[in-house]
This record gives sequence, structure tokens and C-alpha cells, in this order.
Amino acid sequence: MTFTHKIATTEDAPAIKALMALSMAKLLPDVLSPTQVEKSEESMGLDTQLLDDGTYFLVLDGNKLVGCGGWSRRRTLFGGNHTVGRDENLADPKTESAKIRAMYTHPDHTRQGIGRLILSLGEGAVRAEGFRTIELGATASGILLYEKCGYTLIEDITTVGEDGVSVPILLMRKDLY
Repeated sequence: MTFTHKIATTEDAPAIKALMALSMAKLLPDVLSPTQVEKSEESMGLDTQLLDDGTYFLVLDGNKLVGCGGWSRRRTLFGGNHTVGRDENLADPKTESAKIRAMYTHPDHTRQGIGRLILSLGEGAVRAEGFRTIELGATASGILLYEKCGYTLIEDITTVGEDGVSVPILLMRKDLY
């Protein structure tokens, strides 16, 4: 399958949000309980800073959006505009990691190389900016892909909410040089 890609803009936000919602609704129930799926909305979603920074990719099959994801030079590891604890400060490429962010695939297009394409695009851009390492917050549905692409577990950063519900998130890292 041959896909094309482009940098997302703010005009793409509605289509990105629709793909994110569809992906979460159809793919997360395979790896999370219904309560965890609902809770995951707190830590997932669109971060428009990625669009403003020009670091978010759209993957297309013809004109159809089939995947999205990107990277960030900022310190925020994961989450959408609404996620608590964001840090919009720029990371220092000499001492800090860039971040892979917000990867989603259309449910009808899983296991077709979209995730690997997004990782490759992000890693190339990160290298060009001088970062030596890259990190991501892996959810249950992405861990296997990230391991196969050379990311290693650093820390389990899963937290338990006041309601007792947790959504697994693993901090993973890859050395680029």
C-alpha cells in the first residue's frame, strides 16, 4: 500500500479530531476496559501546538485521512489541549529528548505501515533539529510497534485517578545516534 503524507495545518483540525475519536472508539476496546477507554480521553486528543509548530503529519490514502501523528520539540510528553500538566517550554536538544506525539490510525488501515511511517518522519525531523534522543508515552495499543522500532521502556508512568481508574502509559525512549 502506498500512502502520501503532508504537514497538518489548523484547517485540518476537524478531520484530525474525527480520526482520533474513531480510532479511540474502535481500537482501544481491544486493549482497555470500557471504563479505561472513557478515562483515556483525559490524556489523549489533539494538541493544537503541534499544528502551530508544523510538526504534525497526516497520512493519506488518496484523499482519505488514514493516520496522523507527529513530534514535538516541547517538553509535554502526551495529551491534548485539555490535558492537565502540560509544559509548553522548548526542550534543549543537547540535554533533553524530543517527543513523538498523538499517533492515531484509522481502524480500517491498521498494520499497514502507517505507524512506522509516522515514526520515521518524526525521527528524521528530530535528527535534523539536533536531538539525540526521542521519547513517547506509549499506550497499550502502541507498545509492540514502538518496541519493534527500537524504543525501550524507561518507566511506567501510569497514574490512578481519584476514581480508581488507570490508563496504562509507559515512558519509552530511543537513541537516535
